[in-house]
Amino acid sequence: MSAAKIKKGDKVVVLSGKDKGRHGEVTKVLPKESKVIVSGINVAARHKKPTQANPQGRIERSEAPLHVSKVAVEDPKTGKPTRVRFEVRDGKKVRVAARSGELING
Repeated sequence: MSAAKIKKGDKVVVLSGKDKGRHGEVTKVLPKESKVIVSGINVAARHKKPTQANPQGRIERSEAPLHVSKVAVEDPKTGKPTRVRFEVRDGKKVRVAARSGELING
């Protein structure tokens, strides 16, 4: 398995869909499904029926997973979307923003 280009805690930009252009932080990565969950992005509303515990019923809002191809890592320097490449610096393999050459934290 290759190294992950997008990791938990990364700042990302949504490239397509209803949330295109919005920024958020990756809260969870689902590598087997090639999906990520981004805070505040792709929020789905689920209607819950009234129960004895909650006779009112409610609308639960939660982030739905996005495919990794729909998000790009945010360049630490410019804040724009960038591709990620790997380089060896000081004997360590690190992630680098292709747009600016800036090191991506993590």
